[in-house]
Amino acid sequence: MTITGYQTCTSYSLSKLSRSSALICCRGYLTKHARPKNISCCREYDLCNQDLFPQLDPRQEVGEVPGYEMKLDHIFIMLFLLLGAIFVITIVGIYKCRKRFKKHFEYYKKTSHHACSDFLGSSDSKGNSDMFDQSSGSGSGLSRLVQLTIGKQIEQIRIIGKGRYGEVLLGKWRGESVAVKVFSTTDEASWLREKEIYQTVLLRHENVLGFIAADIRGTASYTQMLLITDYHDLGSLYDYLKLYSLDYSSLYQMTHSIISGLSHLHTEIFGTTGKPAIAHRDIKSKNILVKRRDGECCIADFGLAVKYCSQSGLDYGSNPKVGTRRYMAPELLDDSLNMSWFESLKCADIYSFSLVLWEICRRCAARSGNKHIEAFDYQLPYYDCVSADPSFEDMFQVVCVKRIRPVIPSCWSQDPVRE
Repeated sequence: MTITGYQTCTSYSLSKLSRSSALICCRGYLTKHARPKNISCCREYDLCNQDLFPQLDPRQEVGEVPGYEMKLDHIFIMLFLLLGAIFVITIVGIYKCRKRFKKHFEYYKKTSHHACSDFLGSSDSKGNSDMFDQSSGSGSGLSRLVQLTIGKQIEQIRIIGKGRYGEVLLGKWRGESVAVKVFSTTDEASWLREKEIYQTVLLRHENVLGFIAADIRGTASYTQMLLITDYHDLGSLYDYLKLYSLDYSSLYQMTHSIISGLSHLHTEIFGTTGKPAIAHRDIKSKNILVKRRDGECCIADFGLAVKYCSQSGLDYGSNPKVGTRRYMAPELLDDSLNMSWFESLKCADIYSFSLVLWEICRRCAARSGNKHIEAFDYQLPYYDCVSADPSFEDMFQVVCVKRIRPVIPSCWSQDPVRE
C-alpha cells in the first residue's frame, strides 16, 4: 500500500496465468458474447485468483449460440413457403393454359365440323354454270394473309361452277364474298402449280384475278385442296356473252383489259425483285372473268402456266395436262411447236386470244352504212365444225388438215370499229 497525496491505492499481486486457467476480464460481462462466458473477479487478498473456479450456466452447452437455432428455423420456414408459393403458381399456370387450349381446340373443332359439312353437303347449283370448266384455279400476286386456318373460316353460300378439276363455290370470309376453287386429290399437281404461280413476285395486276390464299383441309376420310380468290358476280366471259350483247364501248374495254393482262403475264420484269415471263397456255372465254358491266375483265386459271426467266430458262412444273383442245393453236395440234422456245408459247396464247376476240365481236351490234344490225347469237369457235366436246383428232382435222378458221361476217368489213 502506498499513499500519494490525498489518495490511497491498494494493490495485490496476481499469480501468473497458466495455460489451463480462465481468461480474467472483470468488465467482460458488459459486452454480449456470441459464446457464453462466466467471468469471476476477486480483490480480497493476494493471489486470490488462484481460488477462482468459474462455472458455465448448466442450461447452456459450450458452443451453443443463443437464438441461432431460432434463426435457422425461420430460414427453413421461409424457404418452404417460397417453394410452396412457386409450386402453387406453377400448378395454376398449367391449369389456365390447359383450359385456354381446350377452349380453342373445341372452337376449331366446331368450326371445322360446320365448314366441312358446308363444303361436302348439297347446295344450290344455280349460278354461273361451267364457270371454270376445264380450269385449274385462278389468281395473282402474293397472298394477303397467312392461310393456315382460312379454309375453316369460310362459310359456303352456293356452288357457282363445276369442271374437270372440281367445283367453284361462292363463300363468305370476314363478311366479304370470295370464290373458293375446290380440287380433288387427283389434281394436286394443278393446285400446287397455281399456288406457285400466285406467289410469283409482281404478278398482281388489275387484269389478273386477285389471289387471297391457298389451303388444305380434311379428315381421315377425305382431303380438300382450296384456292381462294376474289369473287366477281358477273361470272366468266363465257356466261356473260351468252346473256348480254355489247356496245362499242364494252367491246373496246373487254379486248383492251384482256390483252393488258396477257401482256403483263408475257413480260419479264428485271430487277432485284423481278417477275418471270408467264405463258398462260389455256386462254379461253371460260378462264376470263368479267369484273364490271363496262367490260373490264381479268384473266384466271394458271394451272397450266409456264414460267420463263432469262437466267434459269423454262419452268413447266409437274402438271402433265394440256389446255382446251378447241382453243389450241395449229402448231400444238400438229406437234410442230418448239416447246423449248418461250416465244412460241406466247404465240400460242395470242392465237387462243384471237378466238376469244371472235366470240366478243359476234356479240356486238354492227353498223352497215346507216343500217343497224343486231348482234349474233353467242357461239363457241368452230361451233359449226366440231361437237361440243371435240377430240384432239377432230380439231387436228379441222384446223390443220382442212385449215378452217372461224367465219368473219361480211358486215364486219363495213364496220369502222371491227374493220
